[in-house]
Amino acid sequence: METLFFVASKLVWAAIAPGTWFLIGLALVLFGLWRGQLRLARGATVVMLLLVVLIGVLPVGAALLRPLESSYPVDPPLDAAPAGIIVLGGGESAARSAFWGRPELNEGADRFTAALALARRFPQARVLFTGGSGALRDVAGQALSGADVAEVFFVEQGLDPMRLMLESASRNTAENAVRSFELVRPGAEARWILVTSAFHMPRAMASFERAGWPALVPWPVDFRSAALHRGVGWNFAAHLQALETALHEYVGLLVYRLTGK
Repeated sequence: METLFFVASKLVWAAIAPGTWFLIGLALVLFGLWRGQLRLARGATVVMLLLVVLIGVLPVGAALLRPLESSYPVDPPLDAAPAGIIVLGGGESAARSAFWGRPELNEGADRFTAALALARRFPQARVLFTGGSGALRDVAGQALSGADVAEVFFVEQGLDPMRLMLESASRNTAENAVRSFELVRPGAEARWILVTSAFHMPRAMASFERAGWPALVPWPVDFRSAALHRGVGWNFAAHLQALETALHEYVGLLVYRLTGK
């Protein structure tokens, strides 16, 4: 059932992602021209043009991300040392790492750097990295997992391997939570810090608490809604990426809530 949910979620998102809107619009234009339905072709062209202008000029994605990123305080106070630090996968690039033979990070690299800073701040805390691959192409297995990349990165940065715990089978947030809990089996009083991107923190916290994790401290990083401060301006690629990130997270929250994950 987990694999079925994983595959279905990937296919459904591919069908409704903002980038797919333009593919559908182009297909309607070509169909209209091919069938001689010029009204359809013109209408699809106008809609696509409006979408390009609106997305390119207005930071809609950043506005949608802001409520998610404001759900938890930045750098929350810690009155006692935690038992451990949980780092959610997503900040690594397994494909690039495999190609170049060294750990490569992506735009979510703050997950790694923040976890490393916390590990140095609390030298007795364990560090748990959870993440295999969230790519549909790796559903049958992969040569390099996110956990493999994380292991090399943290050890290269001087983290004692004896402190590092790796969970390499999970493919999404729900599996991160369940498989990590099964690996650690934390006590009722054990406090762990949860590190992930700020926009992803509401879903991550809900999933980890659902899986049975007690006394979690959310540690949001990788904030992406700063575009709101720059106001209106043309940046289609960045605005589209922010919109896709925001919609993906809201859809994820809805689906996880409906399915009890």
